[in-house]
Amino acid sequence: MQEAAASLRQAQQALQAFPALAAAGFLHDAEKEYAEARLTTVLIDGADVPGAADLGVGVAAWLNGLAEAASELRRHLLDRLRAGQLDQAESLLGAMEDVYDFLVTVDFPDAITGGLRRTTDALRAVTERSRADVTTTVLQARLQHAIEAAAPGR
Repeated sequence: MQEAAASLRQAQQALQAFPALAAAGFLHDAEKEYAEARLTTVLIDGADVPGAADLGVGVAAWLNGLAEAASELRRHLLDRLRAGQLDQAESLLGAMEDVYDFLVTVDFPDAITGGLRRTTDALRAVTERSRADVTTTVLQARLQHAIEAAAPGR
């Protein structure tokens, strides 16, 4: 991450004198990817979420990076479910829901937010699938415990 941050800062500095190039989109994409990586890590760890200024990225890149980071939590959530770590999976689901609840309050045109609505809609779908997976796994675990508790010889 340090190497990515250094490369991003170098690109930002190189493009300062060329605002048209800086606004062409590729710098935004680099900032978004960097924000996604950093935000995914803090969301998994349950740490405080740094803001756009803390990461040195634009607000639109931060918002989109946050949405994509929350979507990335699905992989970690599924890994926790497979490992039987239901509490951790539910915590990750809670983080996904918190991010979604925040992002749906951002009401600016897509030209300003860099297509955030589409990314937020995709996050909603990922969050709903993840909620279904957690619910199914929790119910299966409860059923298994009930069957084991009622089994003869226990």
